[in-house]
Amino acid sequence: MKLIISFIVTFTAAALGAYFTSPSINTWYASLNKPFFNPPNWVFGPMWTLLYILMAVALYLVWKKEAESREKLKAVILYTIQLTLNALWSVIFFGMREPTIALAEIVFLGIAVILTAQSFKKISVGASRLLIPYIIWIGFAAILNLSIVVLN
Repeated sequence: MKLIISFIVTFTAAALGAYFTSPSINTWYASLNKPFFNPPNWVFGPMWTLLYILMAVALYLVWKKEAESREKLKAVILYTIQLTLNALWSVIFFGMREPTIALAEIVFLGIAVILTAQSFKKISVGASRLLIPYIIWIGFAAILNLSIVVLN
């Protein structure tokens, strides 16, 4: 049951992000100047799906592990914060069409994900490692976001 709830919670944030992202992909986002290293649009869906799966499994591994309740609570709160910031980035960038504000927000998202991974590591090294691709992708997304701000 904890695994199912972990997936529901994580993919609820994914659905919220997609709700704000999808209408802008072929309209507003298509009109932006993008850097040469911008991936094709078809890359983002599978990449984010994989990252959300890894995030959900990481949450589950922490949740099911026997650990001091304060540490586990801290880890889950940090996960919730980073997941909220994750969905909020899509609202700001695609929904509000504010790449500059989204750039500032993604910095906080990156910090929150790193803090989450550090907190997860105290409970489950495997869960922490599952967040490494997410940290790397957020770093890439921040560079892409910055490039879009500069080019537009």
